[in-house]
Amino acid sequence: MLFNIYMKPLGEVIQGLGLSCQPYVDDTQLSCSLSLSPDPREAVAVLNRGLEAVMGWMWANKLKLNPDKTEVLLVSRRANRDEEILPVLDGVALPLKEQVRSLWVLLDPALLLGAQVEAVARGAFARLQLVHQLCPFLEKADLATVTHALVTSQLDYCNTLYVGLPLKNIQKLQLVQNAAARVLTGAAWWEHITPILKELPWLPVRFRVQFKVLVLTFKALNGLGSGYLRDHLLPRVAACLTRSSEGALLRVPTMKEARLSCTWDRAFSVVAPRLWNALPVGIRSSVSITVFRKHVKS
Repeated sequence: MLFNIYMKPLGEVIQGLGLSCQPYVDDTQLSCSLSLSPDPREAVAVLNRGLEAVMGWMWANKLKLNPDKTEVLLVSRRANRDEEILPVLDGVALPLKEQVRSLWVLLDPALLLGAQVEAVARGAFARLQLVHQLCPFLEKADLATVTHALVTSQLDYCNTLYVGLPLKNIQKLQLVQNAAARVLTGAAWWEHITPILKELPWLPVRFRVQFKVLVLTFKALNGLGSGYLRDHLLPRVAACLTRSSEGALLRVPTMKEARLSCTWDRAFSVVAPRLWNALPVGIRSSVSITVFRKHVKS
């Protein structure tokens, strides 16, 4: 907590230059939109001034910024590799990366998350092999606890990012869940997986992702979640959302309003209203998060 207080002024310095800032302990991310500027080089110039300000603040506060650990990702399906738009840190141009890790999530320029899905599936399968070796020694309840701790927790980590991904990517994660369900229940590989998932009961990966988005939406609308998510949810009719309008529909923003044209159909501001509006009004008007989760899951 003291370190976060110590680092707080750095975010104010960055935001004062017109850049977005996402700090997490000693890992600070700067972002700017090239599409909002007529010349991409102007946006990069602002980013360079931000990097210079960060460097100066750190020197003044007895910290050191390592250029070798500073990574740059250009999010665009038409990635521009022009050297003139490369950010500069301490006189050294920072090359654009094909993928960077943000809070252990691998991001790529098109945000397709192919590398992330591969890494999660590979790691989860490796842990599942360890769980399988424990089957003869643990009761089913204890085995379920270990399975959730080592395997399904990997599938659930930041899984809202997987919404709208191609089915071929979701299927890789679904194979992991299927294998975990078979290990936990002792079912043979040729048995149909749907009754096994219902028996546990586990939602398939695709619906598990949608469930997480809907829970975040309910929390945001009812003051239980992060304020920045609430800012991305717009009512279809009412000027503002109150507890008396919890069952109201949400407006799906246009591609221009969502800003991220390359991932418009997967943005939270687009996916959340679509899923929310598809729910029956009785579920949208649930009195508590516990009741909402129960009804949405069923």
